[in-house]
Amino acid sequence: MSTSASYFAVHVNIVCKPGTEEVFKQASLANARESAKEEGILRFDVLQDTSEPSKFTLVEVYKDAEIAPKAHKDTEHYAKWRDAVADMMAVPRQAQKFTTIFPSLEQGWSYPTEGDLE
Repeated sequence: MSTSASYFAVHVNIVCKPGTEEVFKQASLANARESAKEEGILRFDVLQDTSEPSKFTLVEVYKDAEIAPKAHKDTEHYAKWRDAVADMMAVPRQAQKFTTIFPSLEQGWSYPTEGDLE
């Protein structure tokens, strides 16, 4: 039986230098695909602004506020992403941190357990 809980969400807002959007997107997708497999991560979404394509938001939802985010930043795929995109950013990335309210069950955030993510 599932119980109601709050999770830790981070929105990472990024502005890329003009002309780097596609390379940034591909690096972020590679990171997101690996991040979605991590035990402590419920969601890892990559969003691109429709009116300003150089703006992206990463939506990360963790099972907790301490262990899972640190574990994520200790992964090889995060380090590879961080290093690959560092020179693409027009301004330093900004993070907003949240406590989730809805959905309140893990199943509302989790990816399906079968099949590939695309």
